[in-house]
Amino acid sequence: MEAGDGKEETPLPSALSRFQLSEDYGFLLPSPLTELPAPYGPWMEIARELPQLIASHRLRSRVHQMPQLSTRHLRGREELYLAHLVLSFITMGYLWQEGEEGTVKVLPRHLAVPFWEVSQALGLPPILSHADFVLANWRRKDPSGPLEIENLDPIISLPGGESLRGFILVTFLVEKAAVPGIKAILQAIRAVRQLDEETLHQALQGLATAIGAMGKALQRMHDYVDPAVFYAVIRIFLSGWKDNPAMPDGLVFEGVSEEPMAYSGGSAAQSTVLHAFDEFLGIHHSQESTAFLHRMRDYMPPPHRAFIEEICRAPSLKQHVLCSGDTRLRAAFNRCVAALADFRSYHITIVTKYIAVAKAKAGRAEVGGWAGRPPAALEAKGTGGSHIFSFLKSVRDTTRDGLISA
Repeated sequence: MEAGDGKEETPLPSALSRFQLSEDYGFLLPSPLTELPAPYGPWMEIARELPQLIASHRLRSRVHQMPQLSTRHLRGREELYLAHLVLSFITMGYLWQEGEEGTVKVLPRHLAVPFWEVSQALGLPPILSHADFVLANWRRKDPSGPLEIENLDPIISLPGGESLRGFILVTFLVEKAAVPGIKAILQAIRAVRQLDEETLHQALQGLATAIGAMGKALQRMHDYVDPAVFYAVIRIFLSGWKDNPAMPDGLVFEGVSEEPMAYSGGSAAQSTVLHAFDEFLGIHHSQESTAFLHRMRDYMPPPHRAFIEEICRAPSLKQHVLCSGDTRLRAAFNRCVAALADFRSYHITIVTKYIAVAKAKAGRAEVGGWAGRPPAALEAKGTGGSHIFSFLKSVRDTTRDGLISA
């Protein structure tokens, strides 16, 4: 990338690292740790066996036998992220082991207290979020091998077998495909400030290409995830306890607060990628959709939220393109918006297959001994708590409204 005349501009890698972003991995945690220090062996032992412990209905008893461990031996961001990943997966298994009819009201102290402390240290809520499920939950089988599904595995898993593995890793590939688009945003913001229309045009082309690559990555969901398993087995373990009729009173974190707390479940809306693209392209969603999306930002790592805020403070790209009168820039801008609308349309296609069609065929699905029944509380909602189809169609339509007319 040519830096123009702005000699005082921050180099791209430094601009990314300010927000804990990687030039190669974007919002993904680069090379996550797969083992915690020895004192946390009891957590790791349970986490490694989660699918089997849940299937045999033994997880709750194992958690009750778990020692009370202090978090003071955790050092650095990577250890904290792995601890949050491990404790969030154990928590979801503990809550949903018996399905939505057998939920609990209290998370036991020796799980609740360390989970709360690690969450506070990272600025994340004490629940499984996209940051855990995808961003910090991957490893290469062959350390020198490629970033392809065949050479990847989640670090921690839940019931769902190969379909859960596929769901995590296809989402990982969507995040990875977004990386050139994230870098293009920073290049474009710099180009707008420097009135460098050639670099801006190239950056917009790069963003449109990246969004297209994200759509291609998302298509692989069909190859790796069985709709029946996703609908009847996987979804419940991503469910939160906010606006969920199965847990109307929320959850008490024993040793943290006597009052129950409520948090939304994991959702693609917790990925920073599309929030960043929306802000950069000046996409304005409906009041209801915006309120939900802004709530989902509370589930992102704080540096990633700060990246969105940095884009909000930047000069308006759309205004710059409109004022420039440059037809080539306008066309490049519109290609980005159209690509984003197309991506959202394809996401609706995926959700239709994995929720609506799977619901029509719904029965029980069994994977690895865990027999799942579709959660009634989620019938009309996504795991993050949104009314999923009306929400997805609304944000797709408002994205299309962001096109600049000729």
